[in-house]
Amino acid sequence: MPLFQKLPGFQRAAPGLEQRIWRRLPGLLLWGTALPLLACACLWMATHMEAGAGAERALSLWMYGLLGFIMLHWSLWIALALGCFIVRVMKGPAYVADAYPLPEGPGLRPQD
Repeated sequence: MPLFQKLPGFQRAAPGLEQRIWRRLPGLLLWGTALPLLACACLWMATHMEAGAGAERALSLWMYGLLGFIMLHWSLWIALALGCFIVRVMKGPAYVADAYPLPEGPGLRPQD
């Protein structure tokens, strides 16, 4: 008996919006992470040239803000990727499930 036996006569659904989003996910992750890191590097270099406590405080506030943005971006990216994956699996081929014999005993009537 094969491990995955496809349901005969099942037709797969056509790919939709989830397929287009799925293809763009790697680029979204890359650019959504690289741009804030690039902004961090530019701010660090600009603030590094200026000495002072005010500049250091402003830099640290911006760094924390950009780090928070990156974490938010990653969490939203994971949620979007999970949603696309679930839709893709649900649109995939259907498989035959294993037979499950119904229990028989007192108080249980057999199904006809």
